[in-house]
Formats: sequence, C-alpha cells, structure tokens
Amino acid sequence: MLPRFYPILDVETASRRGLAVRDTARQILNHPVRILQFRHKGAFSPGILDDLREIAGMCRDSGATLVINDRADVARLIHAALHLGQQDLSPSEARRVTGADTFIGYSTHNQEQLRAAAAEPADYLALGPIFGTSSKPNHDPVVGLAELRKLRSLTDRPLVAIGGITRANARSVLEAGADSVAVIADLFPEHGQVGDRVCEWLDLLDSGQWPVVSGQCEPPV
Repeated sequence: MLPRFYPILDVETASRRGLAVRDTARQILNHPVRILQFRHKGAFSPGILDDLREIAGMCRDSGATLVINDRADVARLIHAALHLGQQDLSPSEARRVTGADTFIGYSTHNQEQLRAAAAEPADYLALGPIFGTSSKPNHDPVVGLAELRKLRSLTDRPLVAIGGITRANARSVLEAGADSVAVIADLFPEHGQVGDRVCEWLDLLDSGQWPVVSGQCEPPV
C-alpha cells in the first residue's frame, strides 16, 4: 500500500533553489517518509550516480523505498524501484531489464491511457497533472478533480495524483479518490528548509487538520 505522502526529489528544482541533492534527501529522510522518488531528466553523470548511491544508502537506513524516474537500467544498477512515463519503456518491457520483482509505477494522463495501463504489470498508477504545474514544461492537459473522480473507478490499483498539488488543495485530491499525492514544487519552500516542509506535509496528512499551519511540525493537541 502506498503512503499518502509521495515526495519527489527533483534534481533540477533543487538546483534552482541552490540546494545540494544529498542534503535535500537527508532533510527529507530525517522524517518518517516511506517512499522517495529521485527525478532527474538529464544525463546520469558519474557525479549524479555518486549522489544517487549515497541517497540509496540513506533510504535503506531509514526504511524508505527509493524510486528512480524513467531509467530502468539505473533502477537495476541501484537496486531501486522504478517509475515510468508514457514516453519511456512500458512496464512489461522494463521488467525485462529490472526483473520481475521490481516495484514499478506508471504515469497516465487521461482515460485512454489509464484503461491501457490495465494490461501492464505496474504496481501502482499515477494520474495527472491534476492542476497546472510549473515543474514539468509542456505538460499534458490538466485532468482536474471531476475527471479524477470519474477515472478512479477504472482501476483498482493504488492511484497517485500528481501535478500542482499543494498543502492547500491536497485534501480535495484525496477526497476525489487518490490514494497518494506526489509532491514536487511544494516540497521546496522559499526559505530552503525542506525538512520543515516535509514535517508540515506529514502533520497535515496524519492529523487530518486542514489547512496546515505554516511551520507547524507537531499535530495540534
């Protein structure tokens, strides 16, 4: 079962905020996060692979599942889970690289893709963008909450909502049927303290207090 909170460590976003990738991962994993996706759209240079190996060790130590975005070969190299998009290998093709036991997620963006995903050996499906998003240029058309409610009935697999999800709108996304919310931009506050923001998200989703008070890291008494 997927946790409600699905943080995505996007290397480009971290870089724009002047944050080191390893330090950002450490801030996230200092809290009881159960899954972390490493999202890197560029080349996997030796430096990036060194960062990734270090983060893989952090995930093992904290008991979190590490998910590699797009790259089946890197997921196999690091012994990590894998998340695939529509332009990547299909889950059935990727399993020929990673092996049958690899935990795999698969992105969908509309009804046609969600129906087609039923034939793929994916452990969970993602749907989005639910709202407009700045973390992915030239993104697919916005799905919206009404369509999320409608499409939820098309699959019995865990469904991760992604795209423009913030602490302010996460409740509506979960109420519309998502099992989990993937968070990219709202993981990175302007002050740079990613750990504080993770704490806010965990308090929000665990306590059910809406909206969360900015900076609050303990559930209200």
